[in-house]
Amino acid sequence: MGMKLEVKDLSFSYDGCRMIFEDISFQYHTPAVFSILGANGMGKSTLLKCIIGELKARSGSILIDSIEVGEYSTRELAKKIAYIPQNHYPIFPFLVIDIVMMGRASRMGYFSNPGKEETEIAMEKMEFLKIAHLKDKPYTDISGGERQLVMIASALTQEPELLILDEPTAHLDYGNQYRFIQLIKKLTLNGMGILMTTHYPDHPLELKGVSAILKNGKMDVVGSSEAVITNENLTDLYDINVTVETFGDKKICIPGGPYGELKR
Repeated sequence: MGMKLEVKDLSFSYDGCRMIFEDISFQYHTPAVFSILGANGMGKSTLLKCIIGELKARSGSILIDSIEVGEYSTRELAKKIAYIPQNHYPIFPFLVIDIVMMGRASRMGYFSNPGKEETEIAMEKMEFLKIAHLKDKPYTDISGGERQLVMIASALTQEPELLILDEPTAHLDYGNQYRFIQLIKKLTLNGMGILMTTHYPDHPLELKGVSAILKNGKMDVVGSSEAVITNENLTDLYDINVTVETFGDKKICIPGGPYGELKR
């Protein structure tokens, strides 16, 4: 049946005065992709942190399978959702295999140490992501793109129903962005839900699913990605002319409009 996420009338403020966003409401069912677009500073990362319970909303509610997020224990919530932030700065030179196995914590007993089963699961996820060759390398010695995949492997070992990603392609080159989108397709085909923020409207168009636009503290546009990612909506969001063109069976976004002119 999949997992159901409900966000109802959610509002948030860091200082109690200026609202970052307010009255945000939407529903989402796994395993489709749910993409949230918005300009810098619009509160996309803050919204994700509220959903995972890291930040407490000023008002409203967040329910996972009809239960308030705050009612889940940390271990039980980790079985429902895994979260990967936009930036992850390594401090200690843990081996990659150890980082990946950390994702099993919610599935192990309180006083258990990782054993053969945890190692096998970690290796399975790394092989799935084609990063098994990194297993004995220090996490501090690998590239930013490789770290992203290591964090995803660790999240997958949690065996969550929903993977929440904050700007997952922000630091990836063109080739790795393409590979990442293909990975997301593969994960959804295997039944995993994906909720992500992005600055690249081409990616939600490629992934289909549902998209939403967060602007000026409101999420007024929610629907199928093709219905949401339009000339008018993107031009309004990014304040430049944007044309969505169809090439074969794909749609792509062309900034600058049909004549290459910026919005005036």
